[in-house]
Amino acid sequence: MSSSSEETVLNHPLQKPAEEEATEAGNYFVANYPPFSFWKPEYKTKVEDVLDRPPPRDVPLGVYFHIPFCRKRCHFCYFRVYTDKNAAEIRAYINAGIREYEIVAQRAYLQGRKPRFVYFGGGTPSYLSVDQLQDLTDRMKAIMPWDEAEEVAFECEPGTLSEKKLEKIREIGVTRLSLGVENFDDHILEINGRAHRGKEIERAYRFAKSLDFPQINIDLIAGMMEETEDNWKRVVEKAISLEPECVTIYQMEVPFNTTIYKQMKEGGKLTAPVANWQTKRRWVDYAFAEFEKAGYGVSSAYTVVKNPDKVKFVYRDALWEGSDLLPLGVASFGILGDVHYQNQADVGPYMEALDRGESPVFRAYETSAEERLVREFILRLKLGRVRPSYYKNKFGVDVLERFAKPLAYLESEGFINVEEDLLVLSRDGLLQVDRLLHEFFLPQHSHARYT
Repeated sequence: MSSSSEETVLNHPLQKPAEEEATEAGNYFVANYPPFSFWKPEYKTKVEDVLDRPPPRDVPLGVYFHIPFCRKRCHFCYFRVYTDKNAAEIRAYINAGIREYEIVAQRAYLQGRKPRFVYFGGGTPSYLSVDQLQDLTDRMKAIMPWDEAEEVAFECEPGTLSEKKLEKIREIGVTRLSLGVENFDDHILEINGRAHRGKEIERAYRFAKSLDFPQINIDLIAGMMEETEDNWKRVVEKAISLEPECVTIYQMEVPFNTTIYKQMKEGGKLTAPVANWQTKRRWVDYAFAEFEKAGYGVSSAYTVVKNPDKVKFVYRDALWEGSDLLPLGVASFGILGDVHYQNQADVGPYMEALDRGESPVFRAYETSAEERLVREFILRLKLGRVRPSYYKNKFGVDVLERFAKPLAYLESEGFINVEEDLLVLSRDGLLQVDRLLHEFFLPQHSHARYT
């Protein structure tokens, strides 16, 4: 869960006619609220203030550990990753992350608390060796035991997975294995800079399935470079045939610090060489419909699940309901109490701060009560349906009244159906929910987009 730092101002999200919706550089996905551009280094002391508070009651705690290593940098990747680190450097990074964990775990706010969920993101967590994985997780569990964790999620690149490594991932307690498949076609994978190929996907998935992971998720991306309609249909058909518990489908975007954007800039191009937004939405709509025919349910703007009653994504749901998330590692970001914060974005300054015995936090933002309401409203709206009574009970606010104007507008456009205690996005609204969410931003945040 990392982020880099470039900001741009875009037009009002609903101003541009549908026929002009070419994919331009910038971020479409709303990952958090308020936007990251409002997080500042001068607010870092707010993190210390939270850590000095007594531990809260009834607030779930999650732990995120960022593994910033990859075999290869994908052309569309904007996360903080390194492809040139040797075993000694990786070991030093793990030691730094554990040192950060040991220091922060001693603070008052975290006393007596155990993680409800743990998430390993990247980069590529599965880039670590078997011994490195064992060392990292043993030391993490010694600091805060996982015996009460409902979910341990782990991101993987298929080409980094051997049978021995998958066995170790299962042994250390991973319950949700997420495979960054993106596409099954070797040419599409290669042209977009992915390190793995189709045969590696098949081999890794089949063996993972034999190990009885409670949940295997497959990531797909609609609209990659040189992807065609026929290719996308084959991708959907193949994904359905594998019968994963969960599939996450993203629409291709081109943030600023990506290889694709750099090539666009060098060529003086404004439009990215990927499918336009209309096409991407149509392809995701097709995928949703095909998965529904196969017995899956659509559980959010990006996910389908085989059994909605049993398959949960605790990390996502807890974060969207206001849980705490302790971020560990370079560039990782999270939230404790009412303060969002992010660590140093480069591995050098991150490790140097810890070597000096200092906090590696780079920037932070303390949210107001109103901002917390907006955050939880817009993020949970991505689920496709929310109940106003939830917000009345939690925040004491009638969201039908508070957001009457944007709700009326979205309803008039056919994006949402407003009932007395149920807001339901139409399929059209769900497919473009991220741009619709800006209708609910506070005025001071309404023109800020951040990648």
